[in-house]
Amino acid sequence: MKFREEFGKAFGREAEIVATAPGRVNLIGEHIDYSDGFVLPFAIKYETSVAIGRNGLGKFRFSSAQRPEEIIELDSLTPLHGETWGRYVAGVIWALGISEGLDIFVDGQVPVGAGLSSSAALECSTAVALNELFGLGKSLKDLARITQRAENDFVGVPCGIMDQSVSLMGHAGSALLLDCRDLSTRNIPFDIASHGLELLIIDTRVHHELVDGGYAERRASCEKAVAELGITSLRDISVSDYEARKSELNPTTYIRGFHAVTEMKRVLDTVEALQAGDFTRVGSLLNASHRSLSEDYTVSCPELDLVVSIANENGALGARMVGGGFGGSAIALAKVEAIEAIQGAILVKMNEAGFPQPRFFTSLPSDGARVIA
Repeated sequence: MKFREEFGKAFGREAEIVATAPGRVNLIGEHIDYSDGFVLPFAIKYETSVAIGRNGLGKFRFSSAQRPEEIIELDSLTPLHGETWGRYVAGVIWALGISEGLDIFVDGQVPVGAGLSSSAALECSTAVALNELFGLGKSLKDLARITQRAENDFVGVPCGIMDQSVSLMGHAGSALLLDCRDLSTRNIPFDIASHGLELLIIDTRVHHELVDGGYAERRASCEKAVAELGITSLRDISVSDYEARKSELNPTTYIRGFHAVTEMKRVLDTVEALQAGDFTRVGSLLNASHRSLSEDYTVSCPELDLVVSIANENGALGARMVGGGFGGSAIALAKVEAIEAIQGAILVKMNEAGFPQPRFFTSLPSDGARVIA
């Protein structure tokens, strides 16, 4: 296997195990995984693979196919911040409590900075490989919580648990209805091809960095709403009851929480629409999600708003930003015959606005993380 050969070139010996894990697209349910909400992501075909071997040196060495000239070497595991990609790998080792020296070679094929969760793919491929290599016996739910802890406490990103969960638990042909409170899941068939539809992923190539505080500030607003309303989580209040208690919250706290409670309802409404084969309704719910993320939660940006607008003007049933926001990708649900026109219009309008030229991807729902050798 070529991947094992690359490990050998980097470290001069054979790998003991190889595993892979996918990125994800979240169909709907954004910024509610940390509020105990329901989300509806699916794993995509783009994956990150890791090859791992014990080195007997008492240190950790990381190398990457994307940066072959660089080897990150650590004598101990302490929280790493900044831009070092190896912090995601180190965080998983730390969260699993592994102290034995390791060599790890990474090949990341999930587009970085596109809002497709390249970091979770790296964390989950590492976790699955180490779980197998050391016989730890952790369940997929265990690994989801462990990799979330790695990103929260080691890397410093206060993310929810959605990205890691779908990277580990995704199934081909289905979106994953994930209850972020107890990590129970239900596969929801997402067979758009048989309806003549395609889901276009548009990477704006505006790269975001979630450690800068924007993500944390919004999560804190949701937690403040919970505390001031005296409830367990925003999962536990209906939209109408939340609206009735508006006067108890300051305007910023209210509107951030309003996004959360309405987005949770949109997720369940989307499941109903998918089960009924009502893709027009699905499109309307995607549009409502984007409006809420842009205007209420204010995590969009001009590039994302333009992409969504142009997609809808050129035949999409619906479109919205995906991921943490402040850049990254949008998705558009459209008839197959409209995809080319949507792409062309987006390229023209982004160029006219002086924005970066976007990249386009498509992917059907794919399988989650697995050991492959």
